[in-house]
Amino acid sequence: MAGRPSGRRPGDSGTREAILAAARRLFAEQGFDRTTIRQVAGAADVDPTLVHHYYGSKQRLFVAVVELPFEPDHVVAHVLTGDPAGVGERLARFVVGALEAEESRRRLLGLIRAAASEPEAAAMLRTRLTDDLLSRVATGIGADRPEYRATLCASQMIGIAMARYVVAVEPLASASAARLVADVAPTLQRYLTGSLSPSG
Repeated sequence: MAGRPSGRRPGDSGTREAILAAARRLFAEQGFDRTTIRQVAGAADVDPTLVHHYYGSKQRLFVAVVELPFEPDHVVAHVLTGDPAGVGERLARFVVGALEAEESRRRLLGLIRAAASEPEAAAMLRTRLTDDLLSRVATGIGADRPEYRATLCASQMIGIAMARYVVAVEPLASASAARLVADVAPTLQRYLTGSLSPSG
């Protein structure tokens, strides 16, 4: 039986679209870790070398098809609604809620894992998390040094995601979502509105 052709399909865009459609479905169904280039190629009916030709690595393919599971405009509007003294709690509820939901957690953790080894994934995560979301929250409440405050919040959020959902550090991993929100909120509030050391 003849093997799958290793050359390009007729119609370059058709091949790319088939790969992207297959990758989008498999990443959504299986997550980043369990999805392989070979599986994507099989689902797209192309040779695996074509996937590497177009995207170079699984991380780059992931970045091409996966977005964060929220719309920054909506989150910013929600977090900024109400007393600035409660912005840390509203942000904590959003973060923990996104990580507790299976689908959004899978996408977030996949992107964080990819960012650890792929510059394109890291750049996407920085842009979407700090520039499009957290810097806008800090600016919206009139905070000084909003970019720095945003990165402090991002460090807390990414740290929680890794420690609780990837490394499963106890007792953090088994703490209730309500407890996590209550304990993380004051830190996010301080990062956004509290006193920081002088810039230098």
